[in-house]
Amino acid sequence: MKIAVSIFSFLTILIGTVLFMQFQVYSDEVGSVDKGYNYSQEIEIVYRGESLDIRQHFKNLPKEELSIEWPRNSINPNCFIENEHSCARLSEDSKKFKEGETRAQSISYVIPLENGLQSRKVMKNVFATLKNGNVQFSTIHITTEQDIKGQWVTGLPLIGEQKLSLVNYSMFSGEGPVKDLFWQDGGFRLQNEIGALSIYSKTPLKPGFYEKLQNVKFISEEHLAVINGTNVDGIEGSRMLFLPNITVEKVQQKVIITQVETNYDFGESPHWLKEMVASFLTGTVFGSEKTKYVSATITSQMTDDQLAEWKERLREMEGKTLNTESLDALLSEVLGASTKYLTMNAQTNQPYPFLFNDPRKIYVNEEKQSDIQVVLKDAEVLYSADSLLKHLGYDVSIGENGYYVTSETRAFRFPNDSGFYVFNQRRYNTVSLPVKQVAGQYFIEESWLQRLFLVELKKSDDRITITAPGN
Repeated sequence: MKIAVSIFSFLTILIGTVLFMQFQVYSDEVGSVDKGYNYSQEIEIVYRGESLDIRQHFKNLPKEELSIEWPRNSINPNCFIENEHSCARLSEDSKKFKEGETRAQSISYVIPLENGLQSRKVMKNVFATLKNGNVQFSTIHITTEQDIKGQWVTGLPLIGEQKLSLVNYSMFSGEGPVKDLFWQDGGFRLQNEIGALSIYSKTPLKPGFYEKLQNVKFISEEHLAVINGTNVDGIEGSRMLFLPNITVEKVQQKVIITQVETNYDFGESPHWLKEMVASFLTGTVFGSEKTKYVSATITSQMTDDQLAEWKERLREMEGKTLNTESLDALLSEVLGASTKYLTMNAQTNQPYPFLFNDPRKIYVNEEKQSDIQVVLKDAEVLYSADSLLKHLGYDVSIGENGYYVTSETRAFRFPNDSGFYVFNQRRYNTVSLPVKQVAGQYFIEESWLQRLFLVELKKSDDRITITAPGN
């Protein structure tokens, strides 16, 4: 027993010394509350059969008033008297730390566990946070009774474990926040650490798995726990990834997508857009067939210098909102020409071809029209036929024998993929197609628009004016 206690004490002192030094590093990074601020935290957890008793110590706090966001299911929020100053700033209602010079404060609370500690269940959002604050460094101590056998996972690196005569002790520590807890009984344990990844599994993984994993390029160094298996709820934990039948390819894709989602705000963007961004950031194309098509198409439009600029501009967007519109704007800047390629692909199930868009405003008979597209494809200038021709006074329809355009005095039929068109019941042979489909949408080529519909085109730097005969 004395030997065990000695080992435990030595480990605690050693780790404590390292953590103190790390806390000092972060202490100089405190920012303004209005602009967000940084702090560190140390969390002590004791499992007591039907609950988690938690003591949370906040360090390196700014002197301004700080709002405390308690866990939703916590009870008994209170001060924890670690020293005479540890609760000096806690308000009477326990909702905030008041303005003050004391930079370390401590609180305590209880997280009830219905049916006790359950194996393979993610415990979500079990820790208190400070509004607008950014956690720079976290340390977690977990203590359970000696007969509770299993492995804790937090998403932070596992520093050490001790099995003593009465209790089991685990310690985790690393950069960034921690939100969730996971526990699994049995032989489940930490198998290996590869870079910023901790690999947990019931059974050892082959050496070749780790050799391949070491060669995978990831986006960030934020530590993640990769768990070979599933959880009972089927939900992900913060900084925890569950992968049944684990492979290097699964780890690569899951980790990279998680890192991309952490570094960027994609809102309601389609999943393939995240895969595309991740592919360019890592230099490895993966994901759905649409992702591969879109990534390859964009790459084919760029010179080597443009591709390097595109990747750098994506990295500069970290922390910002990304969607098809913002990425189209970025892509247009890099290429030096306007495109809505990503936006159009988000609106169709099938891959949409790469087109350059004329960004100028379109006027028909001096009235501005917002529903007309002008695109460049294969060196041809194409106008969206349905909208433009309707504004010119024609009715359009799609029939068994092609695309029909009619007015009171004029009638056209444009067959699909044929070298002719029909005007007022008379056939005219053509070398090129006046009207063609692009991704299921009909477009009319500019010179044919002028020739067949007798319009006048005027172009300036900011507008295209289309005037019908008699106007």
